[in-house]
Amino acid sequence: MNCNICEFVEEADNPVIETGHWITFLANEQAYLGRCYVTLKRHCDDIAKLNNKEWLELLEIIRKLELATKKVFKPSSFNWSCLMNLAYQNNPPNPHVHWHFQPRYNHKIKFKELIFDDPEFGNHYAKEEERSRIVSEEVKSKIIKAIHEGLES
Repeated sequence: MNCNICEFVEEADNPVIETGHWITFLANEQAYLGRCYVTLKRHCDDIAKLNNKEWLELLEIIRKLELATKKVFKPSSFNWSCLMNLAYQNNPPNPHVHWHFQPRYNHKIKFKELIFDDPEFGNHYAKEEERSRIVSEEVKSKIIKAIHEGLES
């Protein structure tokens, strides 16, 4: 059965963080500056099926990603979610474990001459179709570079 996420993982370049079991990508949609997807490299349809090594690596990614993002963008908090809802719009459904990482801001932030704000701060994040901000490949590369610098310091 085809899996769009497996295909994406195989073709991926320029990850934010990559480990033996997980790969982290910056989302094209940056309404929340630093928004990423943390994706399991193997196809797995349920978080209850993750093994101990995968859970431990995920914990390390969470720590690294949050610390690096705090250093470079100074978010107020973070939202993590494992939704996989869209997979169930297909028949048959074919979910793939991945996490949405969304830094949240109680203030405006300027990054490379762009202003990012979070008017929903303190509430659930907005759906992409409600508040979308697709950034160019150039801006994506600069955000990834900034997070990498945060990882190194």
